[in-house]
Amino acid sequence: MRISGFILFAVLTAQAAHAQESALYDPSIKQDAKDGVVRLYGAGGPHTALQKVADVWQQETGNKVEITAGPETTWSKKAQADADIIWGTAEQSMTAFLETYKTLSSDQVMPIYLRPAIVAVKTGNPKGIKEFDDLLADGVKIVVTEGSGVANTSGTGVWEDIAGRTGSLEDVTAFRKNIVAYEHGSGASFKAFKDMDADAWITWPNWPATNPDVLETVELSQDRVIWRDLSVALAPTADPEAQEFLDYLLTDKAKELMATEGWVR
Repeated sequence: MRISGFILFAVLTAQAAHAQESALYDPSIKQDAKDGVVRLYGAGGPHTALQKVADVWQQETGNKVEITAGPETTWSKKAQADADIIWGTAEQSMTAFLETYKTLSSDQVMPIYLRPAIVAVKTGNPKGIKEFDDLLADGVKIVVTEGSGVANTSGTGVWEDIAGRTGSLEDVTAFRKNIVAYEHGSGASFKAFKDMDADAWITWPNWPATNPDVLETVELSQDRVIWRDLSVALAPTADPEAQEFLDYLLTDKAKELMATEGWVR
């Protein structure tokens, strides 16, 4: 009886683990990206810089690019069917994607750009925030982006990495006391920053770059700054033009466009 109970427990545990790691995976979907359109899917943020590159490439080649960005739940099933390229906004984020997009594997993933975490403040910086230590003062309201075990986002763990980077538990404690919202994605964090009249948001350079009327950048010092990458994975059934677009993303012209939103190589 004990052995049977143990076997049942092991089976249920394995099933639960599989369900957790592949919650969005639909085995009934057949992946076939060859339709003459280069289709990219990924989290919001990099999409604005990628679109700048895509616009130029489309003009130069006549090929068509379609970029879909946002929370994974909004595009997952379509991506499983026709994605040429999946992009990840951090290594942990891309690793999570690989649990769902089963035609992709880790050895197909290529990091292509990096960007630093920054502190976004209100345009005009009314609180006068200049450095990390200013975020520890009483009354500073901070928004952070955090997957919380239920969402795939590049912001997961970034605030803790920054606060704890010098090995000070006091810094982590003081910073945590000032967090007023943990949001499951950058879009949700941006909304919370505005709705809650927050003073600071730990995020990426593209957000102030594309919303200068609302946000201003405060750079973190080298002993605090954390970097995350932009990586891409090409589907085995991708259109031939998809590889050409990835190659173009590494050109000098593309690097100039990506740099306008904080992406560097």
